[in-house]
Amino acid sequence: MPQNVPSFDELFEATQRSAVHLEMRDRYAVGDEADDFHTWLRTGQRDTDPTSDYWAPWVDMISRAAARGVVVRRARIVSEPVTDYIRYEHAGTVVNAAAGEQVRWLPRRHAVDLMLPGADLWIFDGTRVLFNHFTGEGGWADPDMELRSEPGIVKQCVDAFEAVWERAIPHDRYEIH
Repeated sequence: MPQNVPSFDELFEATQRSAVHLEMRDRYAVGDEADDFHTWLRTGQRDTDPTSDYWAPWVDMISRAAARGVVVRRARIVSEPVTDYIRYEHAGTVVNAAAGEQVRWLPRRHAVDLMLPGADLWIFDGTRVLFNHFTGEGGWADPDMELRSEPGIVKQCVDAFEAVWERAIPHDRYEIH
């Protein structure tokens, strides 16, 4: 990101009311989780220790946000049957939930009549949208993030997220297919 754009951590730490995340890919291949994913593929064991080197920074950030009264919601749109990557995400979502995130899953076939943005995103306090850009293989694209605050774009993204959230299945009730 250009130097004048806050980092993800700065945006998250400045959030006062809500942070929502919309994930729409069936596979991600970002470096910071590659080792954990490959271990899971080999062993079927997922790191679910919130104090591990992998999870602790995220858990700490979510916990600080919850302490400030921030509601953190994550919605994932997934194809069924799900990919190995989605199985991996599902196996680790127990940590997201324990940290204070609300997580829901929406089978893609139930999203066909929704107007969705073209990229995954975060919405902070309903005023700023951080789009996440990925390559076709699931790695970070360059540039990997784009921050937008135009009211029309923000409203479209908020409306899209809320439509997904309303239909999506809470994590504790979503069964992997």
